[in-house]
Amino acid sequence: MNERIIELTEINPNEFFGAQNSTIAQLRSYFPKIKIVARGNKLKAYGESEILDEFEKRLEMLIKYFNRYNRLDENSIERILTSTGKEEEIRKSGKGEDVLVHGVSGKLIKAQTANQRKMVELMKKNDMLFAVGPAGTGKTYTAVALAVKALKEKEVKRIVLTRPAVESGENLGFLPGDLKEKLDPYMQPLYDGLRDMIPHEKLQAYLEKGTIQIAPLAFMRGRTLDNAFVILDEAQNTTHSQMKMFLTRMGMHAKFIITGDPGQIDLPRKQVSGLKEALLALKDIKGIAQVYLDDKDVIRHRLVKSIIKAYKGIETE
Repeated sequence: MNERIIELTEINPNEFFGAQNSTIAQLRSYFPKIKIVARGNKLKAYGESEILDEFEKRLEMLIKYFNRYNRLDENSIERILTSTGKEEEIRKSGKGEDVLVHGVSGKLIKAQTANQRKMVELMKKNDMLFAVGPAGTGKTYTAVALAVKALKEKEVKRIVLTRPAVESGENLGFLPGDLKEKLDPYMQPLYDGLRDMIPHEKLQAYLEKGTIQIAPLAFMRGRTLDNAFVILDEAQNTTHSQMKMFLTRMGMHAKFIITGDPGQIDLPRKQVSGLKEALLALKDIKGIAQVYLDDKDVIRHRLVKSIIKAYKGIETE
């Protein structure tokens, strides 16, 4: 009797196998002539070589579907096991083309406002995008979703997320822990978005392998970023030299999104924001787009819109 061992990597086996091993039960009903045993993150199958070949092929299709949509249900499994194996059949999800990413537990990540949808459309036609607007408009979250989508669809080989640690020059050294622990609080919004979109085990593997890199802006110096989707967040807190340094890191087959809120600059009073300079200097360059989000794009608590409007009134007086 022949044996095949398939190991699940970067996948939570409990989620893949389903409640009470429901996925295994469906596989057994479809392949009654082979014996299937699940142990930890490994699946062992025993039977005739020809049937095992087909079983392995179908299992790879299930794994591919799970990696894309982060979920498996009875109908999806049935469709994959009975399909002709064509890619378009595997990808049928019935959720519409506006879904950017199928997040954790099947959460659908979409552009929810007109300007967020504009971000998506502009990134299809341009390699660099400036997304500017107040807090809560979803500019960073949408940017992270676009990056994860590009990685999943193999348009890029890695994601690089960065933001300036504005206070690091003076206060960071007094925080406890090693360098990573000191910097993580600055990077937390980027981690939050990723955790919504990529299962924990897979995210950890990506971080360990360097497929996803999260680092302060100072660490970008001297690098050339090829085949990467790169996001610079909180760009209003960059200086002239930092912004120029970052923008010139762009390598071949790279996509850049720069997000920021000119109304929340934490630089010293006399320091000019690198974001404001870049928006003016680069506005007419082909391949570089700009989108401006406003209070209509706020998707946080309903009070946030009112707060933004109230402060806008004070700041224009």
